[in-house]
Amino acid sequence: MASGVIFDIKRFSIHDGPGIRTTVFLKGCPLRCAWCHNPESQRPEPQIMLRPSRCILCGACVDECPEEAISWNGVGPVTDRALCVACGVCTDFCAGEARELVGREMGVAEVLGEIQRDLAFFDESGGGVTFSGGDPLFQADFLLALLRGCKALELHTAVDTSGAAAWETLERIRPFVDLFLYDIKLIDDGRHREATGSSNRAILDNLRRLSEAGETIQLRLAIIPGINDDEENLRRTAEFAAAMRHIRGISILPFHNTAQDKYGSLGLEYRLAGVQAPSEERMAEIGRLLAGYGLDVSVGG
Repeated sequence: MASGVIFDIKRFSIHDGPGIRTTVFLKGCPLRCAWCHNPESQRPEPQIMLRPSRCILCGACVDECPEEAISWNGVGPVTDRALCVACGVCTDFCAGEARELVGREMGVAEVLGEIQRDLAFFDESGGGVTFSGGDPLFQADFLLALLRGCKALELHTAVDTSGAAAWETLERIRPFVDLFLYDIKLIDDGRHREATGSSNRAILDNLRRLSEAGETIQLRLAIIPGINDDEENLRRTAEFAAAMRHIRGISILPFHNTAQDKYGSLGLEYRLAGVQAPSEERMAEIGRLLAGYGLDVSVGG
């Protein structure tokens, strides 16, 4: 596949693998985690994010929308998302930047060109490129082409994934991946389905297979109060991870609600309103529990 949909490229990232990195965010994810901090990444196609507080009431979006998806209700513009095709025309004419097109199609060569801007930083810091999302496995052919391109440039590569894919997909990409940043959420399948909308059976099985194949894996566990921070899940997670030889360690990431406004901008319901971030003391306590199983634990990043 010569192209795919990217929603962000972050340069000088220091939390997505070793050294200074460029992180490429691909759109699309099979899961619907209640705590997702990138809701704009879930759907594979481009979307329009609306921020009414920035609107200067110029009416340009109403006049320019080719699909007539935007109307004036006497107070301001109103968007009918059922008619919107996310063409991005309205964003071109929005002087107040109240409308943002999230996601654009990019070719492999175009993405690699962006990555190569940072080659000097990779060389000096031992960094490289991380593919994230969404879940980059959702665009498997595009991801494979990007990974091959990175390896042709002799770059260190990391893939940040939930592992929610067919094993054959992981088999295809793993010869070109130096590090898997593997997000693990809940061990109990029923609870996983409730929190993410999907079973975790393939996720856990893929993690076992990657470990058995000798891949380098860094686990990531987002700590979500009331969902996966209970002692039973934490201990079962630790036992599961400790049983695998090639797990480099586990990073525990505290929940935060900074993405709440994004949900409203996309017309989505935010299911964790009112949930508070875990305290530093609680994160340290969880870290000690996991470390008790012989795991190398880091907090954040």
